Amino acid sequence: MAVLSLFRSEETSPAAQDGRTAVIDIGSNSIRLVVFDGHGRLPAFLFNEKVMVGLGGRRDENGDLKDDAIADAMEILQRFRSLATAMNVTDLRAVATAAVREASNRDDLLGQLADIGMPVRLLSGGDEAKLAAMGVLSAIPEAEGLVGDLGGGSLELARIGGREVKECVSFPLGVLRVAELRASGKKGALKRAVAKALKSAEWIGKCEGQPFYLVGGSWRALARVDMQRTRFPLPIVHHYTMQPERAAKLVRLLARIDKSKLTCVPSMASQRIPNLPDGAAILSQLVKQAGLGELVVSAYGLREGLLYERLDEDTRKIDPLIAATREEGERQGRFPEHGDLLNRWIAPLFVDESDTDKRIRLAACLLADTGWRAHPEFRAERGLEMALHGNWVGIESNGRGKMAQALFTNFGGGVGVVEELVNLCSTQELEQAARWGLAMRFGQRLSGGVAGPLELSNVAVEEGRLVLALDQGDAELYSQPVAKRHRQLADAFGKEPEMRLL
Repeated sequence: MAVLSLFRSEETSPAAQDGRTAVIDIGSNSIRLVVFDGHGRLPAFLFNEKVMVGLGGRRDENGDLKDDAIADAMEILQRFRSLATAMNVTDLRAVATAAVREASNRDDLLGQLADIGMPVRLLSGGDEAKLAAMGVLSAIPEAEGLVGDLGGGSLELARIGGREVKECVSFPLGVLRVAELRASGKKGALKRAVAKALKSAEWIGKCEGQPFYLVGGSWRALARVDMQRTRFPLPIVHHYTMQPERAAKLVRLLARIDKSKLTCVPSMASQRIPNLPDGAAILSQLVKQAGLGELVVSAYGLREGLLYERLDEDTRKIDPLIAATREEGERQGRFPEHGDLLNRWIAPLFVDESDTDKRIRLAACLLADTGWRAHPEFRAERGLEMALHGNWVGIESNGRGKMAQALFTNFGGGVGVVEELVNLCSTQELEQAARWGLAMRFGQRLSGGVAGPLELSNVAVEEGRLVLALDQGDAELYSQPVAKRHRQLADAFGKEPEMRLL
């Protein structure tokens, strides 16, 4: 298995990330513009606009896109082109998927777009599947299993593992077509269609029992229904996980629920509601017939895959969580490289931790100096909010909870466990994260955030004592405020504080 790099390469330095990239995705249900700031491992989302045009359902009996559908698409696409220009986008990529690909008169639309200076990459079904899978790998590098991208006109499946995309396939089983199958009145029509599709791609059997990564607006909307139903404590849909049996339960729920109640689901687009039963139906059939494991939602898909596709192998190996938290720390912090140095300084106190916890601890340290602009009475809440609701990837809800506890403690929230986090982490995990926060807070108070005192000192646990070894020249730094934080940290470890001069 490839190892993620926690360290920055030249490709991800701030100087290498200048410029903006934009993707225009012409889909069967919607047309979307996403503008990204930078070109590195994980460029920030600057702008995101979606318009439900419904090209997939606006064809005549000959298979042509209707004139009004083309006119509506052109109006939106001209707006998007103008916005991209105004936002100083230096790299604009436009792609079209099943609705345009299958239209008899697709050249009419593509020709009009070429005339206004917007060449479009017409994706095959295999292209869609691969790019969606690359988007998942961009955000969840260690993902292994089956990726499913459900659109309006097609369903793409791809097998991933070892940070690579393996087999890919596309089927004409988008939510619009599922609706047609279910409305045909033929009992078991969808079940037979899914069985036929799976039989034609026998490699899907290799994914039995493995996670199924859900991509696409219809499945994200379905996950939001489940989050509401289960009272999930975070509003973050990315990396939300459901057990496989939830798919069938959602089918039954959507069959009996008053659809007006679905408008109350947070972040639910009203245009998605009519497609929810069909999205749940095909998900349930796929899970049952392919014997898939847990269902993991990915907010990253085709559009992010287009960016990931162009990265070199070394840049792809960079950990996306560490890249994002390091960039945020450099942007909002006072002292360059402070987070990495602080993490190295406190690491001897946590030598027995798992690699997963070491990674979350590093992310917390990289954000440890980002609260200084906030009012002192609200810094702890800022740390909590940043960890829980920040646009991070490569981290599950449990990791967000640990990072939130560490930052809450680091920013002065006290030595106790945050009660609202107990639904995300165990008490023991939160107590350990609080110790991270106390250690970070101790190091920052000792050094004032500058490098020298941390580089010339060290901390360790020794036979009932938590020892700070300080350089002779820095002895004056150990004043009452520092001693107080030393005592707090030692108490959290059940040790006595001791200061030694080197």
